[in-house]
Amino acid sequence: MNTSEILVVVGGVAAVAFVLWYSFGARQTVARAVGASGAQEIKVTVRGGYSPDLIVVKQGRPVRLDFYRDETASCSDRVSFGDFGIARDFPAYNTRPTEFTSDRAGEFTFTCGMNMMRGKLVVEGERASARQRRSPPPVTRRQSRRARGRYRLGPASLLRRSSSTATTGRPCATP
Repeated sequence: MNTSEILVVVGGVAAVAFVLWYSFGARQTVARAVGASGAQEIKVTVRGGYSPDLIVVKQGRPVRLDFYRDETASCSDRVSFGDFGIARDFPAYNTRPTEFTSDRAGEFTFTCGMNMMRGKLVVEGERASARQRRSPPPVTRRQSRRARGRYRLGPASLLRRSSSTATTGRPCATP
């Protein structure tokens, strides 16, 4: 290998490492911040995603999320908390508050209008807030596909298919 080939390999490895870090790196977590009104107030910036995308609050206390939309992309003009029945529209370059009180503990997902941008709201119960929460190990892409049934290979998929497959829906073992 000459110098240019080594530089190409090193550059490729660096690019792959950056993509992995960017996609699967640690999420920015925001703990609760109690404002003057007594609500747990968190500022969330919307720009190609939610920052922070992991928010931790306490159960039974009012929550105020101030979403600042720092872009004009049509995907980010709406946020919805499906588990709470909340959906809000956001104009570009403005801050809009979203207020609610969670009556149940757990992990809840919030998404944009197209379900492309996602964030997680963790509501801690009284007992969970007293101890440190541990997050489950991350699920790999292969594990999630298997759970959805995309990798269902068996003897039938290895058999040769003929024209009778289209009519019966079953593979034919004839060559």
